[in-house]
Amino acid sequence: MGAFVARLSYPAARRSDVVEDLFGFPVSDPYRWLEDGDDACVQDWAAAQDRLFQTHRTGWHEKQSWASLVDQVSSFGVSEPPMARGSVMFLAEQLRGDEQQRLLVVDAEGNRRVLVDPVEIDPSGHTGLYAWWPSREGERVAVQMEVAEQPGSDIMVLDVRTGEVVDGPLPRARNTSLAWLPGGDAFYYVSRVPDEELAPGDLRLHRRVRLHRIGSPWQADTVVFGGDDAPDHYYGLTVSADGRHLAITATSGPASHNDVYVAELVDPEAPQFVKIVDGPAIRARTLPRFLADGDLLLVTDYQAPCGRICTAHRHDTDPAAWRTLVAEDPEAPLDECLVLDDPALAQPLLLVARTRHGSSALTLHDLASGRMLGELPLPGAGVVSSLRTTIPHGRHAWFSYCDATTPPTIYRYDATSGKTEQEAGATTAGHTPEIRSRSVRYRAGDGTEITLFLFTPAEEDQGPRPTLLYGYGSFGMPMRPWFSPMAAAWVGAGGTYAVACVRGGGEEGQRWHDAGRGPHKHRAVSDFNDAATWLIDTGRTTRDQLAIHGQSGGGLLVTAAATQRPDLYAAVIAEGPLCDMVRYEHFGLGCTWTDEFGTASQSEQLQWLLSYSPYHNVTPGAPYPAFLFAGAETDLQTGEAHVTKMCAALQHATSSDRPILMRREPDTAHAAFPASKERALAADILAFAGKYTGLSLETTTTRIHETAAEAH
Repeated sequence: MGAFVARLSYPAARRSDVVEDLFGFPVSDPYRWLEDGDDACVQDWAAAQDRLFQTHRTGWHEKQSWASLVDQVSSFGVSEPPMARGSVMFLAEQLRGDEQQRLLVVDAEGNRRVLVDPVEIDPSGHTGLYAWWPSREGERVAVQMEVAEQPGSDIMVLDVRTGEVVDGPLPRARNTSLAWLPGGDAFYYVSRVPDEELAPGDLRLHRRVRLHRIGSPWQADTVVFGGDDAPDHYYGLTVSADGRHLAITATSGPASHNDVYVAELVDPEAPQFVKIVDGPAIRARTLPRFLADGDLLLVTDYQAPCGRICTAHRHDTDPAAWRTLVAEDPEAPLDECLVLDDPALAQPLLLVARTRHGSSALTLHDLASGRMLGELPLPGAGVVSSLRTTIPHGRHAWFSYCDATTPPTIYRYDATSGKTEQEAGATTAGHTPEIRSRSVRYRAGDGTEITLFLFTPAEEDQGPRPTLLYGYGSFGMPMRPWFSPMAAAWVGAGGTYAVACVRGGGEEGQRWHDAGRGPHKHRAVSDFNDAATWLIDTGRTTRDQLAIHGQSGGGLLVTAAATQRPDLYAAVIAEGPLCDMVRYEHFGLGCTWTDEFGTASQSEQLQWLLSYSPYHNVTPGAPYPAFLFAGAETDLQTGEAHVTKMCAALQHATSSDRPILMRREPDTAHAAFPASKERALAADILAFAGKYTGLSLETTTTRIHETAAEAH
């Protein structure tokens, strides 16, 4: 299988003798010098890595075929439900050939017009539509654009009727939340403290909640919440339908618990907050929304790791006073819920989405009693997401549905008639291959049962196939059997695509997350290696046919898995990974993630990190699989030093003839690319994985074109 007989020649990277004494423990860091991306030596080394990658890529003879297959199975159109405000709807659309999605407005007669087209603003395609928040009357919309890996993220306010900018830019609003007051003349939003007010090199978030009045300069925006005592807090904002109350959720980094504060808006400039939920004290996540009478609907995992829905008086500070409306189902974690309380309805309703082993269910409940009234029919055993309704009061619910072979499709449920109808949706450019999708359960080393989604060609025969195994396993993020162009292309070429729902994710609720974070993060890694072992032991694939792929936290997962068990894998693809877990707090937003991983500044937690940190577990002389590290040249999220240091360490250590490569991308973000770059990256990943697992398109493209012809 090896492409070269002799050990490969790599760009020279000096190994320094940096060894830090951490709590009496010597921690070696020979590539510390690569952390300085502005250093000329680092830039020369990185440029040599770019040339090495280009040389190898020219040898991937099927890359063009993969690119055209990815193009065929990529989806275009509308993939998210609309936001309905007043008599208008706002929706995003991305057509074939578009680099970015554009924002449309649809009037009561169904006429559509483009409100924001990012490519008109920036023809290079590097500016994207990041978020939009229409006022509740639908007359104005706050829009946030994101320029690839620039920390700006300004907010502009547009007049919906004319499309003209009426206010902004409001600066430093990256990862903001925004809540309009009725009337559309003011909103609350979150922005970072100006850099000049911070100590040099301070990477913390330093966010404040501010009130902005349309037409007034941003410098005059009043800070209503947040201070120096909460440097790493994220804030979520909700205003009641009548505009009389504001709720704020406060979360330290991506912690699995949050505080909730509620204020009466007698004076919007100076709300007096009552802390009704103390997240660290009850160790729970709680999301509030206001009911028509000003009381609260709380979605929480307090005393319910898979989630329950409660009601509470807005001044209840004791969780014992919460009334359970919809109880926890320990087999089906709660995803989201939606209140339908249009006066035209016989009674206010609650729509609840849950997921049982990867498949969604939508149930309808009486809002007053929580009693279940029925289940909404779904097109298949797929995934429901993004429940939305008209604000402030709705009788329609929109949601997105997809499965392994169905791109996101938008459905509308009418609570007055009880009917659910398909409204819009994305389509693929070509013919989606026939994919067989199912979930199986495998046992981890400690006996825990873990879900594995398998996507295989419909005419599946027995016998091993080239397999691409994906995982994430961090921050309580659940894996689902979503539609994925990469999976569709891989299976279309005759391979098996698998997704392991390892601990550290949220597939089985908060308990599942807790079982794979902090001191238990090593379990996510061993669960993933156990998934690989199961695929090999059951004859579905072989070591020489197995590639693994992960992004961000999933990049950490696959890199750690491969440094622990290099014998299991033929190839590893890590996008924007974390690799140096001793220094991750010094890069990007790493300092805000200690709740998930732990901190190297504490002796015991340093040992957790060292036990699986990929960079610290590279073994000289080990025969490592082929590695492809993909990442942005500037990564504000994880920091690009993870990729450079890990790449250098593996190139120095490996004894195998399989290459260790680095694919750097200028002018892109941690995860949001223009569409053409997104597809080019997918084609490179598939070509690389195909080359080192033996999946060839030569025999399969004819078959795909034949089935496409039959379908037409």
